[in-house]
Amino acid sequence: MTFTAMVARENDGAITLAREEVADSFLPDGDVTIRVEYSSINYKDALAVTPRGGVVRDYPIIPGIDIAGVVETSSSDEFAPGDAVMAHGHDIGTARHGGYAQYARVNADQVVKLDALSTREAAAIGTAGFTAAMSVQAILDGGYRPSDGPVLVTGASGGVGTVSIDLLNKFGFDVVASTGKPDTAALLTELGATSVIGRLPDDPEAKIRPLGKQQWSAAVDCVGGQTLAYVLSSIDYGGIVAASGLTGGAGLDTTVMPFILRGVTLAGIDSVQKDIAFRRALWQRLETDLRPRHLDRLITEIGLDDLPGTLQTILAGGAIGRGVVKI
Repeated sequence: MTFTAMVARENDGAITLAREEVADSFLPDGDVTIRVEYSSINYKDALAVTPRGGVVRDYPIIPGIDIAGVVETSSSDEFAPGDAVMAHGHDIGTARHGGYAQYARVNADQVVKLDALSTREAAAIGTAGFTAAMSVQAILDGGYRPSDGPVLVTGASGGVGTVSIDLLNKFGFDVVASTGKPDTAALLTELGATSVIGRLPDDPEAKIRPLGKQQWSAAVDCVGGQTLAYVLSSIDYGGIVAASGLTGGAGLDTTVMPFILRGVTLAGIDSVQKDIAFRRALWQRLETDLRPRHLDRLITEIGLDDLPGTLQTILAGGAIGRGVVKI
């Protein structure tokens, strides 16, 4: 069997992503072979095709950290041909060939069976939506309620941010959306944001105070860097910040003051290493009470040949909502 794949190859420090016809032997060993119907576009996928991007060690690689499709063959009793499934996390798309191909092969302990979601919807949620659900769950599990005050979402127009707004509004929270893209205000309001503000801090050159004015009961931070430092200094006493992003930088120049004087919790959100039991349980919730209400509004669908340009757009900060790749 041969099939079409978008293969990233490294040559003299440069990385190219191009359509190739590859053989079944190109795929790694695994329990489940999936006929891929959809993948998605994430910042991590863009890093996979960026020199010194830091997420891929060895090339060639088929990127695509999200795989949504139908089981073609399975040596696992958990899955049968024809099952609609989703796979993401661990080494998919970074050390194991991912979703930008007609077929993918993974281990059974990386696969989630879909029930109420189509493969297109599952890809649209993908790693970003899964991360958003983890962030919102951290806020809910912490006992925070709408009556506690507004919740801030930074990087609000991206994949994690848009789904977070949708879910927080679903649970009745007053959501403040922070974005550097003012033209997305109408979309963010439609998703459930009560107000839309610019990037934080307002003055990127100003020194962030150890403790600033308390403004939000909780926050979903998709940016990191200086933005996260500002958010930590501005959260209410006893508040929580669910942090998952680094588009604003991996460094964090802050103090212990928010933690020891205001009892703020910094909750790290990692969707990569979570075990399969956690994944399957959260995907069940994504099909029920955590199901985004405005998913279709977030989707921009592209084909394989559109990938190189779209991934460059993401690196340039141009991503809005959820990009879905039809295979």
